[in-house]
Amino acid sequence: MIRLYDFELSGNCYKVRLMLGILGMPYEAVPVDFYPGREHRSDWFLRLNPLGQLPVIEDDGYVLRDAQAILVYLAAKADPTGSWYPRNNPALLGEVSQWLAFADAITATAGATRLHENFFYELDIEAARAGAHRLFRILDEHLWFGEQEGRDWLCAAVHPTIADIACFPYVMLSEEGGIPRLDYPALRRWCDRVKRIKGFTVMSGVFPAGRGRPVPAQA
Repeated sequence: MIRLYDFELSGNCYKVRLMLGILGMPYEAVPVDFYPGREHRSDWFLRLNPLGQLPVIEDDGYVLRDAQAILVYLAAKADPTGSWYPRNNPALLGEVSQWLAFADAITATAGATRLHENFFYELDIEAARAGAHRLFRILDEHLWFGEQEGRDWLCAAVHPTIADIACFPYVMLSEEGGIPRLDYPALRRWCDRVKRIKGFTVMSGVFPAGRGRPVPAQA
């Protein structure tokens, strides 16, 4: 069984839990006291991940760090249809990789503002908020044009991919860092679609979708 080194309030850990739930993969959660204990900087954890970052998974002796890399691993391992990680479609795979990098940028901006507000990390909060708004504008425009073409997801596929899961958490949690989503209607509609994926699970600060039909997890 997969072991997930987890902090309940981490958006990056949440995206891994979300993917595990959607894929129906059992796992064992190992809580790491990120705050206030700073256990991710402890000697035992640094032996597991020298970068001192969460999440980390351990699967039958195989250790993997980085949320986006873990999403790739889980989808490649547990989704035989290739819907979540389309490794046999070079163009679509390129799109997915592009948005995984974008998810890292969301973490570095919107995610960072939340670290500042909730966990008292020192950073340039105004620069982080400005960076997040820039990314949200790009994302909102991309999603709006996609809707005009009949596309519901970040990539040109009829089903969601790991790109949607990677970008979702820190968008959804952005208001905890002082970044409202009011001016991004296409972004808000996409968040609602993600919440309707079959197997979707919530975390503190992320609420379930309103009444409506669930979106199939796979095409």
